[in-house]
Order: sequence, then structure tokens, then C-alpha cells
Amino acid sequence: MPITIVVESPLRDDLRALIAELNAALLELTPPEHCYHMTPEEMARPDSTVFVAREDGVAIACGALKRHGAIGEVKRMYTRPSHQGRGVGGSIVVEIEKRARAEGMTQLVLETGDRHPAAWRVYERAGFKRCGPVLDYPDSRWSVFYEKPLVREAA
Repeated sequence: MPITIVVESPLRDDLRALIAELNAALLELTPPEHCYHMTPEEMARPDSTVFVAREDGVAIACGALKRHGAIGEVKRMYTRPSHQGRGVGGSIVVEIEKRARAEGMTQLVLETGDRHPAAWRVYERAGFKRCGPVLDYPDSRWSVFYEKPLVREAA
């Protein structure tokens, strides 16, 4: 069965479990004071949209778009290890970008960890470039920042 990506509430039990897996994976690589998690309740706020990839009805990956005015932030990207390397994360980034463009945002930004080369590849393949600290994130050796301008295409 194909993988589908849909917008869903992060308050579903299976998504709470997926987010808990994401948090545990991040805490294995980054000190807690440098992990910028969002709880499922924070992700459910109107300023965020959560995208979920499912295969055979099972949640296998997620990502979110958090709005900061004209700037969109890519948050909470995670693909279960059993599904990594299949382009699922990249497909979620495409959906996040589509939503950001449709809402008239001018830029996407994100913060990820310094020990996440697989994530870097996903973002770089999607056209993101490394940059300095974004939004209100502190400059830290534990963080890597990316940005992507969303240039309006001619009609």
C-alpha cells in the first residue's frame, strides 16, 4: 500500500506515541537544554499544522509547519527507523512547503541538531541552505540552522 501524507491532530494516541519516539531519539543525541521540543498540545495550536505519513494506516513519520508571520518554521520532523531512507521525510517537507507557499509565506527556516546528518541531507535536497541562528534560537554548537526563501513563481 502506498504511503499517504495527511494533516492530522497530534493529540491522537498513535501520534503522541510517534512524538514520544522523536523526543527519545533527540535526547540520545542532544542535551535536553538544547532540544526544542513541542508537546502534542503545542503542536495542536492554530499556529501549527501537523503532517503525518501513514503506511497501511500506521503512522510512520511526521513533521509540522509552525507559523511566525511571513516565516514558516519546519518542526518535529521524524521518520521511524524502519522507514528511513525511503524519501518519506522529504515528502513531508514538500507538503510543508506547499502549505507555506499557499499561505503566502516568504521563507522557511529550521533548527536541527549537530548530529543529524540524515536530516541535513533531507533539507539540502529540498533546497535549504545553512545559515546563522533563526527566530529566537540561541547560537549553539548543538544546533544547525537552515533557511529557504519561498520565491513567488510567475503566473
